[in-house]
Amino acid sequence: VLVLISNIHSGNTEAKVSIKPDQHVFRGDTVTLRCDIDGEGVTGWRYSWYKDGSNSVFSELQEHTFSPVTESDAGKYFCYGAERGGSRTSNIGDEVTLTVDTPQAVLSVSPQKWLTEGDPVTLICEVYGSSTGWTFSWYTLTASSDIPTPTLSVEPQSSLFTGDSVTLRCEVDQSWDGWEFLWSKNSNTASTEAAIKTIDSVKVSDGGEYRCRARREGHYTDYSEPVTVTIYERPKAKVSIKPDQHVLRGETVTLRCDIDGEGVTGWRYSWYKDGSNSVFSELQEHTFSPVTESDAGKYFCYGAERGGSRTSNIGDEVTLTVGVSPPVSLIISPSRTQHFTSVSLSLSCEDQSNSDRWRVKRYTESLGLEDCSSSVWASQTGSTCTISSTITSDTGVYWCQSESGENYHPVNITVHPDVILESPVHPVTEGDTLTLRCLYQHSTPPNLRADFYKDGSLIQSQTTEMIIFNVSKSHEGFYYCKHSERGESPKSWISVRVSRSESQISVLHTLSSVLAVCPYLLVTVVLIFKCCRMRGKCRSDLLHYMHYIQLSTKLVIIIINTV
Repeated sequence: VLVLISNIHSGNTEAKVSIKPDQHVFRGDTVTLRCDIDGEGVTGWRYSWYKDGSNSVFSELQEHTFSPVTESDAGKYFCYGAERGGSRTSNIGDEVTLTVDTPQAVLSVSPQKWLTEGDPVTLICEVYGSSTGWTFSWYTLTASSDIPTPTLSVEPQSSLFTGDSVTLRCEVDQSWDGWEFLWSKNSNTASTEAAIKTIDSVKVSDGGEYRCRARREGHYTDYSEPVTVTIYERPKAKVSIKPDQHVLRGETVTLRCDIDGEGVTGWRYSWYKDGSNSVFSELQEHTFSPVTESDAGKYFCYGAERGGSRTSNIGDEVTLTVGVSPPVSLIISPSRTQHFTSVSLSLSCEDQSNSDRWRVKRYTESLGLEDCSSSVWASQTGSTCTISSTITSDTGVYWCQSESGENYHPVNITVHPDVILESPVHPVTEGDTLTLRCLYQHSTPPNLRADFYKDGSLIQSQTTEMIIFNVSKSHEGFYYCKHSERGESPKSWISVRVSRSESQISVLHTLSSVLAVCPYLLVTVVLIFKCCRMRGKCRSDLLHYMHYIQLSTKLVIIIINTV
């Protein structure tokens, strides 16, 4: 079937050569060779011209013009076509012979003598070496006349974007009146138009090489020097925001305008906000440092060519959202929730002013509630707490406390020997990428090829890292990794947040406060439990506090789900 289809198409795609005005012409005439291919289903051809059996292509245009034609142009011509953007080709057309003769017109005068005003005279024009059928044109020239050469100019410029307006102007000596103007594009047949040629909304197909010449009372000027007009697709400005479209007050935010415009070496940029006509910045990059709530809004940009007339399309609006940041963040280094034993661990409380008024607090099962600044297990410098050599009993909840006793940003930290899971400290934003690794303390590099689990179910096996693209709320859960020989890591809870919007930020203080209370509740439960073991009673008190913790936990879960 394929062979049959191929034969059907190829049978109707023979290239055909035509010569205008005739196959038999004279030196000095204008001759145009044209290649026509009637190929069904083909929207465009690439043409190849050959002469006298040569393998060399001398032209790739559908029409090739000799102007003027000479004896060296005589010969046998054929053409061939290949589909643009495809694989189909035409059959080679039959050869067509172009013959170029050298005619010679001889002007004679009768009588051949000096004449006086009023004498009759006969002018005879004859073409030797030619058959009959000539049409003769007679011209008179004044010996002192000098036919000018026109000048072709283009405004505003020769390189344009689609939709721009362009004006071509053909000018000759203004002392000569009554000129007609002939325009030529890409050596195609001239068209008679006015001296000014305007295209109001250019297309890519309007690009090409333009020339003009003038005619008056049978007298023709030479063609002007060519002018090449190039048309590019109009580019569109694109706005990007770094580090993110959703930021917190006090961060540094940069807006950037990018325009990919062919042929343009430099742009002047204009920035607009919330539909206003007022330009607030003319830089390619505009930075808010620090950003505030008043900087939130919808931004778009626009570009104009430096030293030229071209402009870009206006870019799509991009929305910048600015939320109120929490007063402090707990920064952990190395940045993960699980850590090996016998390594250094740094915890820093960082706020907008980099003040030293914060203290790192913790609650552990073995030692209860502790302050880093007054402990033997770590040292605090400013707002940074450093554990020089971790041990498993360092596992617990760590948070930042102000001088007035306010608690913020609790983080669960687990210290474990041998195998740990490398996971992010903070919640992952929905749509981001999550990467988990299984690390072994006694190998270099520490990455293990292991199995990864979520909520007790195997989700990926035998890989050095697990990557989840485009994270969603469904990816929340307890994760851990397991190696057949090295063992398994503790479990870590991975939380996913929708975005860093104001609605989310507004509950962080409440959430932090509730979580910060939990250590005190745990201390109470432990003390009551020890008391009960000693006395063998107080079961009702223990159940009462366990119920209180359960209610607090539910409150935390409600807040998280609201976020």
